[in-house]
Amino acid sequence: MTNTIYTKDHKDVVERLKKARQEIGLDQIEVAKLLRKTQSHVSKIESGQRRVDVISLKELARIYKKPIRYFID
Repeated sequence: MTNTIYTKDHKDVVERLKKARQEIGLDQIEVAKLLRKTQSHVSKIESGQRRVDVISLKELARIYKKPIRYFID
């Protein structure tokens, strides 16, 4: 099985997450508070060091006011 964390698809999801956060005008600290996580957690997601599971992606989509398909299409 291939490690998918460094694939183009993963990179695209990460870039869309960061763009969506910036479009709504939130910084990583604010997102972390809404997720009840640390800023480091959000930073690792956005840098591609941490995978995002479906539940987390659903929550981020809600916070960013985007349909979940925005991140995976």
